[in-house]
Parts: sequence; C-alpha cells; structure tokens
Amino acid sequence: MKTIILRWNKISLVKRIFAGIILGVILALSIPKASGIAIFGSLFVSALKAVAPILVLLLVMSAISNHKKGRQTNMKKIIALYGVSTFLAGLVAVGASFIFPVKLSLVTDTAELTPPGGIIEVLKNLLFKVVDNPVNALLSANYIGILAWALLLGVALKGANDTTKNLLTNFSDAVSKIVTWVIQFAPFGIMGLVFESITTNGLASLLDYGKLLLVLVGCMLFIALVVNPLIVYLNTRENPYPLVFSCLKESGITAFFTRSSAANIPINMRLCEKLKLNPDTYSVSIPLGATINMAGAAVTISVLTLAAVHTLGIQVDFGTALILSVLSAISAAGASGVAGGSLLLIPLACSLFGISNDIAMQVVGVGFIIGVLQDSFETALNSSSDVLFTATAEYAKKRKQDKKTIVNA
Repeated sequence: MKTIILRWNKISLVKRIFAGIILGVILALSIPKASGIAIFGSLFVSALKAVAPILVLLLVMSAISNHKKGRQTNMKKIIALYGVSTFLAGLVAVGASFIFPVKLSLVTDTAELTPPGGIIEVLKNLLFKVVDNPVNALLSANYIGILAWALLLGVALKGANDTTKNLLTNFSDAVSKIVTWVIQFAPFGIMGLVFESITTNGLASLLDYGKLLLVLVGCMLFIALVVNPLIVYLNTRENPYPLVFSCLKESGITAFFTRSSAANIPINMRLCEKLKLNPDTYSVSIPLGATINMAGAAVTISVLTLAAVHTLGIQVDFGTALILSVLSAISAAGASGVAGGSLLLIPLACSLFGISNDIAMQVVGVGFIIGVLQDSFETALNSSSDVLFTATAEYAKKRKQDKKTIVNA
C-alpha cells in the first residue's frame, strides 16, 4: 500500500485531476444512483473552505509583520491589472452581445430573491465587510474583513520581538502544510464533484439556452485566451501563453469544478509558491483577487442584461453601452458583498435601460437555470487570473529592473 501511495504521489497533480474527471464521468454514466460518491466532492470543497480563511489571516499577518522597509510588493500594479481586465471583460461582453444578440424565454420563479437597491448599496455592503468582527469574518469567510484585520494586526506586530514573529511564521507554515495535504485529495474531490454535477443537473435542461451559453462561455474564453494574454504581453514583452496555460491548467480546472473562489485560494497560493513569486505579494493579492478580480462576473452581468434588452426590443446607443461596461465592472468588483453574487446584480444593470425589477428578476431566474456552466466558467476565469496578474506584475518588475541594469552597465 505504501508503494502504491508513493507512486501515486509521484504522478503530476494535474494528471491525477484529469484521471479524477474521467473516473467521475464513467461512474456517473455507469452507476448514477451511487450517491455516496458525491460525498468526496463535498468533503474536498468543505476542507478547502475551512482552511482558506485561517490560511489568509496567518499568511498576511506573517508577511506584513516580517516585511522589511523598502521591499516592494507590486500591489498597486496588480490592482490596476485587476481593474483593467474586469473593465475589458465587460466591454467584450457588450460587443459580443451586439454581434450575437440573444433573446430569452423568461421564467418567473424568483419570488424569494432580493437584489440590491443600487450601486451605493453594493459598495456600502462591501465597506461594512471591511469593518466586520474578526471572528465573524473568519466564520463567514468574509475575505475583505479577514484581509483588513490581517493587515492591521500585521502592522501592529511589526514592532514585536523575533520570538513572536517566528511563532506567527511557524503557524503560517503549519497551515500551509495542511493545505498541501488537502490538495493531495483533489483528484478524489474532483471525481465526486463531476459525478454530482452530471447525475444531479445533466445537460439536457441547458439545450434551450444554448445560444446564451455560447455567448457567455465564448466571451469568457476570449478574455482568458486573447484579452488577458494581451495584457500580460504588454506588461512583460514575453510570450504570455506558457504562463496563461499554466494558470488555467493548475488553477482554472479546480476552480471550474469547485465553483468557489474562496475554495480555490489555497490552490492559487500553492501555484504562486510553485512559480516562485514573492510571498509578501501573493499572500495579499490572491485573497484580494478572489474578492475584486471579477472579469467573469462582468461578462455575466453584461450579457444577461443585454439579452433582456434585446428581448424587449430596446434600442441602445454607444454611450449607454459604454456606461454598462463600466457599471458591470464596478458591480462585479462588489459582487462578493451581495448574497447571490453576480446574478443578483443583473437588476441593477437592467435599471440603466429602464427595465422593471419584475422582468429583471426573471432574467436572474434564467441565470440560475444555466448557473451550472455559467458559474463554473466564471469562477475558472476569475480565479486563474488572480495568479496570472500577480505573476505578471512581478515579471514586469523584474524585466524593468533587468533593463535598468543593462542601461547602467
């Protein structure tokens, strides 16, 4: 048994995950009533969600408290990249929606959903999460609140003695080790998630919304394979695709099946470590990205809003379309502050065109119907680009330093 485990661990994690996907499909098709298989997926996601808040708190506290004066972290650059990518995602989605207009068959079972009243409410919710009780922030996985407290405690502990800082670092390393153990079970977790997805949801119910899904998924793939690589190239002046494919392969795949940016934080931290990025940077940028880097959400908001516009025959001028791109980007960045995520921000965008809340909520209902695939692709794009832009900022800085060294020489 020990020999088998050692041989299994020597195989690339990505290959093991692919094996889990294939096994999940086979089991779902051959023994769909074996519901116990799905528990592996639930356990895996729950374990990741359980360890992620503590990991973020300890890593950020340790990084800030041990940060040496003058050491740069590239956070300004990373936040700028997050913002540019999210805005361009909204813009691409608006353009695609005009080139490939979609009309909807609206649904009505949305009585229990409550959308935010406006962009002010979205931003207010986000600000209140910053000042959340630290214990409650950990319990509810409120990463904005966790980051705020971790930053404050890290700054407060800068003047602590080396023993205290070493203890904090040791706890941080210990939780990171636990994350490594949890990730080793990813193939079995993915197998359970694939099994549950196929046996519970199936794909037949999505056929009526095929064109809408094609526009949504097409936009997200275009962002992931064209727009984001272009952003990377403009910053690094190097072939972006090795880094892009590495992020999609090692972060995007797990995010696709877990459908949780929070659960993917440990995966992204591990990938950053593998890429030899600065821990002072990625310990902050990854949990922050899981909250505000929402290109996929911007696509969802824009595409479904304009689908409602086309269904109602409303004429849209260029200026209004551009405003929608900005609004969807801002709303997407605040999506984590609203229960229901990006779908419940659609009524806010619909209000830009005078669409009533009743009709907008029917569009939200359509969003929930296709949510299996929409949310999977959205999370994969959002989460993988957190690592992509963290690495881009660091590589761009290194390129600038190398260029400066050559000039001085």
